[in-house]
Parts: sequence; C-alpha cells; structure tokens
Amino acid sequence: MQTLRWSDEIRDPGALAHLVPAVPLSDRERRLAEVLVQEMIGVDDSVDHDGYAHALEQLVDAVVTGDELAEPPSREPAVDLMTALQQSVDEARSARHSTKRPSKADREGD
Repeated sequence: MQTLRWSDEIRDPGALAHLVPAVPLSDRERRLAEVLVQEMIGVDDSVDHDGYAHALEQLVDAVVTGDELAEPPSREPAVDLMTALQQSVDEARSARHSTKRPSKADREGD
C-alpha cells in the first residue's frame, strides 16, 4: 500500500464512493484498517516537497511562455555498488585480522 501522497493528490473520499464497489469486510479486516489509519494519524507531511512535480511545472511554464530552459542541476556520479561492497568486505576482513586472538599456548598458560 502506498502511504505517501502529495497534498495535490489527496481527494475527498466522499467524492470517490461511487467508484468503490460495496465489498463485505470481515471484523479482522475492519480492525486492521482501523489500526492502519490510527498509525498514520499525526504524520506531518508539510515538510515534504515534491521536487519532481515542481521541476515539471517549471519546464511546462517555460515551454508555454517560450522562455529558455534553465540548466538542470549537476548530479554527483553514481556510486559503483560492487566497488563499495568490496571495500566494505575488505575493511571488515582487515579489522577482523588486526584484532589478534590469543593463541592456544597463551590461553593454556593463563
């Protein structure tokens, strides 16, 4: 289930009632829905911003008015996940080998 909706996507549920067929719900399904709604109450979505929709609106406005398009922001190069994983494994191995375990003779001597 998708839980995040932008404010411009939220619709009045009463206006959509005719689109939803009447489906009988079991008590368990109803309780689960109530728990889900209670968990989602109080989520502050005012701090979130749909950057894609904003950029798309700017693009459409620029095309309609005939303005020049702004340069897209530069992006950082993508991370090579295999290289990052290999580095992580190598670091874990060297950390494990640098912590020297006592030898059998050291353990028997104590």
